[in-house]
This record gives sequence, C-alpha cells and structure tokens, in this order.
Amino acid sequence: MKKSESISRQRLKSIIGGSIGNLVEWYDWYAYSAFSLYFSGAFFPESNPTAQLLNTAGIFAVGFLMRPIGGWMFGGIADKIGRKKAMTLSVLLMSFGSLLIALIPSYSTIGVLAPVLLLGARLLQGLSVGGEYGVSATYLSEMATEDRRGFYSSFQYVTLVGGLLIALGIQLLLQKLILTEGQLQSWGWRIPFVIGAILALVALYLRSNLHETQAFEAQQEKNRNKGKISELMQHPKAILLVVGLTLGGTLAFYTYTNYMQKFLVNTVGLSKDVSTLISFVSLLIFVILQPLFGALSDKIGRKPLLVGFGVLGTIFTVPLLTALSHTHSAWTSFFLLMAGLVIVSGYTSINAIVKAELFPAEVRALGVGLPYALTVALFGGTAEYLALWFKNAGHESYFYWYVTGCIFISLLVYFFMKDTRKNSSLNQDPKER
Repeated sequence: MKKSESISRQRLKSIIGGSIGNLVEWYDWYAYSAFSLYFSGAFFPESNPTAQLLNTAGIFAVGFLMRPIGGWMFGGIADKIGRKKAMTLSVLLMSFGSLLIALIPSYSTIGVLAPVLLLGARLLQGLSVGGEYGVSATYLSEMATEDRRGFYSSFQYVTLVGGLLIALGIQLLLQKLILTEGQLQSWGWRIPFVIGAILALVALYLRSNLHETQAFEAQQEKNRNKGKISELMQHPKAILLVVGLTLGGTLAFYTYTNYMQKFLVNTVGLSKDVSTLISFVSLLIFVILQPLFGALSDKIGRKPLLVGFGVLGTIFTVPLLTALSHTHSAWTSFFLLMAGLVIVSGYTSINAIVKAELFPAEVRALGVGLPYALTVALFGGTAEYLALWFKNAGHESYFYWYVTGCIFISLLVYFFMKDTRKNSSLNQDPKER
C-alpha cells in the first residue's frame, strides 16, 4: 500500500513538473504573438499597420519551419537517451531565444540587422518548441494511468494555452496598470521576454528533478534503432493519421487563439486593450474545458470528440468568423469567439493522447513530434500570415473557407480511424508495480 502511494505521488509530481515546464516553454513562444502589436514597428520600416503585422507574422510563420527539425532532433533524443533529458534541453534553448529577443536593438538603431536577429531568435524558439510538443506529450501519456490518460494528457493544452494566458495577463497588467501606450511600443514590449528567460530557468530546474518514465527505461536496451527515422517509417499508417488528425485542428486552434487578437483589432475594430481582455477571458474558460473534455474521452472514447469537432467545425466556421467580422460589440465578439473555442476543444483536449496511443515506446516521442510539427508548420504556423494576406488583398472571407476545408479533411480521417482508447499502443508498455 505504501509503495502504491509512493508511486502515485511520484506520478503526480512528474506530471506537474512536466506540465509547468511545458507552460513556460509555451509562454515564451506566445509572448511573440501577444506583443507583436507593439513591437512590429520596432523591427520594420514605417508603413501601414497591416503590412507591419504581416512582416512579424511572416517571421512567426518562419519560426514554425524549425519545428519539424526540433520534432526530429528532440524526439530522437527522447527516444534514445530519455524524455527527461530532451525536455531539459528544449527549455534551455527557449530561454536563450527569449533573452535574445529582449536585447535586440530596434531597426532605427541597427537597421536591417534588427529583423535578421529577430528571425534568428525565432528560429531557435521554433527548434525548441518543435521538440517540446512530442516529448512532453509522450512523457505525460506514459506517466498517466490507463483509465485517466485522456484527463492527464489534456494538461498538454492546459499548459500550452496557459502560456498564452500568462502572456496576455502580463500584457493586460502592462496596458492597464504599469505603462502607457507609448512606453509599451517604445521599450515596454521587451519586459515579457525578460520574464520568459527567467521563467525558463525555473522550468529548467524543475525538469532536472523529474523521474524518467518506466516505458522508456524498459525499452532502453531492447532496440538499437529506437528514435531513428528508419524505425519510425515502419509505422506509415500512424504517421499519416497524425498528419490527418492535426491538419484541421491546428489551423482552427491558431485561428481562434493566436490570430484572434489581431482579428479583433484589425477587422472588428476593437481597441488593443479590449481585444486583449476578450482573448484572455475566453482562453481562461477554454483552459478549464480541456480536462473536462479529456475526462469525457476516458469514458466514451476519443473518436466521438474528434468527430464532434470535425462536424461542428465544418458547419460553423464560416458563419462564426463572418459574424465576428461584421460585429463591433465586445460582448458579441466574446460569445462568438467562445463558441469557436468550445468546438475546437473536441480536438485540443485529446490530440496529444491520441497521437501517443498510435506509436510504440521506442519511437513514440519522434512519432508524435515530427509529423505533428510538419503539419503545424505548414498549416498552423501560416494561419495568421494567410489570414492577413487575404485581408490585405481584400478577400478576407477566403480564409474562412480555407479553415473549413482543412477541418473537413480531418473529419474524413476521424470518421474512418479506430478509437485509440480501445487500441492503444500504451497498453503494451510495462506497468509500474
């Protein structure tokens, strides 16, 4: 009994430690998006606001191109030498990227070198966060008990969105209580990146004290090809499933989270502080929904939630975004955005566990991380850029249909796939005694 209680405490400590590290990583990543409204003018020559946002969104998208490399590199490290070591290295790299952004002089000081350095810092962050998703998803799924995997793994997106919430919360504090608009645009936008670098060091300490998963330790000496691309290619169906699962979900997620703050300012016409407040409150509710949906998947399976997201997303994306673009009411904007986030929860709450359940332990981190990162780079990372590009071209509604089409493709995958809760590779892992 005592040993069982010790294992339970160890498991809970590991899940909390892994989740907090994930939270800090995603805060660092999202601080860029949250504060780009303020620092876009610091790195690019004066032009119209949409063009400046387009430039910063372009660098945001380019950062995503490093995510597949990060997924491959850190996924391989996690499968070869351990989940814990891979997570520790990724958060260290993120800390350096954030500190670099905080210290880069403006365009008026060093000219074209400013956006070049910004790009370099963003590439480092992209490498880090590309590895973070697959490794932390694997770690949380392997640490969870069989009957609560959906619940525990939902904390992947609790902490992922929590990172954005912290970024928005700091932005609200700076906007409302500490700095003026001019101070924020002049130098105040650097503060969150300094905070991010410091928090990353805290996460580094927490991760250095995590326990390794038993699933990794059990297969450590069994397969010399663990963590290799050649071994991953032995699972082509699972790879394609990850791509299909992710396509519509990641595009919808980035549309209703990262891009929405700009959409509320640039299209709806709300002020920056009001749009930040709407984003913050809606995402706070969204975070609370994740473990509820995750727990539901432990009862009824993963597939019903995915199909629900696919059907509702296909039907309501265009009406929701169209209604948002035509309203000027903060309350109406909030409820429309909240409706979109409830729909997306059917994907976000369980996507990490579904992918982890597709692969055996020897290539699990690589299998979850690499195809996911490739898909996110192509579709999630370009969401904001494409939305702004269509708007700049005078055809903003084309983006709504693009999102709908991608969700429909994923819906077809959801319909024909098996429910991973009943056919989980995690069930083949050794159990803690």
